[in-house]
Amino acid sequence: MRLTREKIIRLSHQITDVLVESEEVEFVDDRDTIRQQVVQILTATLKDEEKIELEVRKRITSQKKEILEGSEEWDVLHKKYYQDELRRTGIAAAPDDRHRS
Repeated sequence: MRLTREKIIRLSHQITDVLVESEEVEFVDDRDTIRQQVVQILTATLKDEEKIELEVRKRITSQKKEILEGSEEWDVLHKKYYQDELRRTGIAAAPDDRHRS
């Protein structure tokens, strides 16, 4: 997902506001320092997501047969490869085998 710098900053303010209102969170730094860290985290995460998306598309286009974007097969492969990349990069935890049917 692409977000403009302005949208990322707006989100950082909203996230910081929620944290400030929460009784379960205690700030050890000032509010603006926390907000700036949120901006950095969001920006880094979005860059990681772009890299993952490029890798997934590369894997799909490297298949022996042509798979048309938007087809059911493309959607299934995209979802599978995307989840694989999230796990590989540590962004998402691998599913717990005990919960599989």
